[in-house]
Order: sequence, then C-alpha cells, then structure tokens
Amino acid sequence: MDFRLSDEEVAFQAAVRRFGDKVLRPNEVKIDTEATIPPEILHAMADLGLLAMMVPEELGGMGASAALTEIAAEEIGRGDSSMATAVFFLLEAGWGHILARHGQEAVKPEVLPPVCQGKAFLGIATTEPTGGSDLGGMRTTARRDGDAFVVRGEKSFISGVEEAKALGGGHLTLAKDGAHGYNFLYVPTRTEGIDTQRFHNMGRMGISTGGLSFHDARVPAKYLLGSEGKGFEYAMEGFTVARTFVAAACIGAAERALETGMAYIKERPVFGRPLGKFEGIQFELVDLWTQVEAVKWQCRRAAWLLDTYTLKGDTSHRSEVDRAVAAVKLTAPPLAFECVKRVMMWFGAAGYTKEVGLELGLRGVMSYLVGAEGGLNIMRIILGRELLGKEFVPYK
Repeated sequence: MDFRLSDEEVAFQAAVRRFGDKVLRPNEVKIDTEATIPPEILHAMADLGLLAMMVPEELGGMGASAALTEIAAEEIGRGDSSMATAVFFLLEAGWGHILARHGQEAVKPEVLPPVCQGKAFLGIATTEPTGGSDLGGMRTTARRDGDAFVVRGEKSFISGVEEAKALGGGHLTLAKDGAHGYNFLYVPTRTEGIDTQRFHNMGRMGISTGGLSFHDARVPAKYLLGSEGKGFEYAMEGFTVARTFVAAACIGAAERALETGMAYIKERPVFGRPLGKFEGIQFELVDLWTQVEAVKWQCRRAAWLLDTYTLKGDTSHRSEVDRAVAAVKLTAPPLAFECVKRVMMWFGAAGYTKEVGLELGLRGVMSYLVGAEGGLNIMRIILGRELLGKEFVPYK
C-alpha cells in the first residue's frame, strides 16, 4: 500500500488550496449574504478545470479520477465553509460523470461542455414532498409518448433550481415509468410545463434549494439516460459517487475549523497562560484531529475503490464500495459539525458572532446531516444490509 499522493496530485491540491484561500475564503460571507455564487468565481473554477472535472476531456472536462476529485472537494470545503460552493462542485462532479457515462451520445456534446465552462448547471432531482429516502413511494412519472417522455409530478428540496433557470441547464430526474421501473432523464429546467419554487434554508445560502413542478412537461426521448426502466440503477451509482465528495467537503470544513481553533488557543490568554495549555481544550483538539485524520483516509480509500471498480463498470466489489462510501457519508458530516461546534465553544461568546465566521460553517455542514445525498440513517441501513445481509433490510 502506498498512501503518498502523486506529484500531480500534490501540485493540484496546492493549486486548489490557493484558489480556496485567495478566492473562496474572502468571498464566503458575500456568497452567504447575497445568496449566490458570483459568476467570476464559477469562471475561475472553470479555468482551473474544477467544474464537472470527471467528464472526459473531449466533452470539456479534465477526465479526472475520483481520487483527484475527492482532493478538490476537500479543498473547496476548506475554502468556502458555507458549503455552497462545495455543493455546486459536487453536483457537477458526480452527476456530470453519470451523464457522461450513461447519456446518449447525441446529448453529451450539447449538455456537458457548457456545464464544464460554468455556463450551465447540472443537478439531481429525486426527492419529493412526501419523502426522499423512500424512492419506492415516488409519485412523479415519466411515460413514453412517441419521441418524448411526458413528465408529471413534483420534486422538492432540490439544489440548484434557480441556477438551472438563470444559467440554463437542468437536473437528472428520476421518475416512475408507469410500470415497475424508473426512467432517469436529463430535464432542462426551461422546458415548457415546469415551474420552480425557491425555499429558504438556514445555511449554504449561495446555492438555491427549491421545488420543481412538472405539468405534463414533454422531454425529448434523447435525454433518457441508459435504458428505459433502468433509471434507478444509474441514480444509485450517481449517489455512490456524490456521497464520497460530500464526505470529502466535510473533511475540508472540519480541518478549516480546527486550524482556526488551534491558532486561537495558542494566543488566547486565560489565567496567565495560553488556552491551549489547558488539557480540557488540548485533549479535545487531539481527539477531534485524530478522528478527522482517520475519516479523511477512509474517504480517500472510498475514492480509490470508485476508481478501481465502480467507474470501470466492475460490480464484483459492489458491497465493499457501498460499505466504504456509506461509512464516510455517515461519519464525516457529524464529525465536521462537532469540530465547528467545539471550536465555537473555545472562542466563547466571540464564537457565536458572525465576525468570527464559525457559524457559517455550522449552518452549512448541517445540511449534510439532515439528508443531502442521503440521510445518516439511510447510511446505517446500507451498512446494516451489507454487514448482516439483505434479509435484514427493515423495509422488506
């Protein structure tokens, strides 16, 4: 086993860190208060190849590995602790890859280059008002009608509804086919018969969250991914990829919080000595740092497994991949939340102010605890299934 990053990976990590320090960090409050990621930031990300970076080069991407994308996710989560830029990044990365892998050849050159250039948005739409984790209870349908699919229903708590409307682009949308299967379609948001609604979150304000209503919207059949009735499989593959990058972004946010906290407790005098000399604080730091370091390498292993098996179409290690990805999605978000919370407490009353900036990270990371790309208890169900067997799945 070789745990060293390659020279290319080290150079890339340094470049993304510079971008995070010089571009994202000075703008994170603006991103949060103005509730948008400025176009110049998206253009800078495109110039660095950070948008949909797993998409093949001939379609505008970098053709990056999951391992390299995981490194980028860490650094973006570290740079913009509000998590808005990280959400934008991981959506493009994970679902851009799925469209490049399973989309029809005529559609890829139409959709993906603008996404890679920051001129269009690509997201995922599976959750509905009646639930997100129970996809079997889905009510939205996409039925074939000649050379199009007629989409009827509603999606809710969807990231990027306003961005797709303003920039152009759309969402990979999962819907029942009217029988026993699911269709997975790229649905441009500007399609006639689609309405959008924006919700108001407590955090990650820089990327919109909202609803999509489909009123018999006609979507050209060319936008179908893969085969009819097989959409559930493609969506699950996408979630496996995207969850890895969610965990990586949380690792970056956790490291940023601990770095902020360490700088403070080295200098803050209490009873004539630095706060960091007190074991109650020092040992807490050590415990948190150790956990973050462990989960970071779990996350990088999950990305390695994706590169080694999943992204090559090798399903022989699916259980191993599912365990690794579910484990990091289960552990990284609450650990990041705990890191930010504890550092806020080290700061005392100052930690509760917007001036210190830690509350920005607390609000952003919270979105990953409540369900983004799969709730924590869903990760537990996945792990229970893989550890005990499918007969122990609670909903069957």
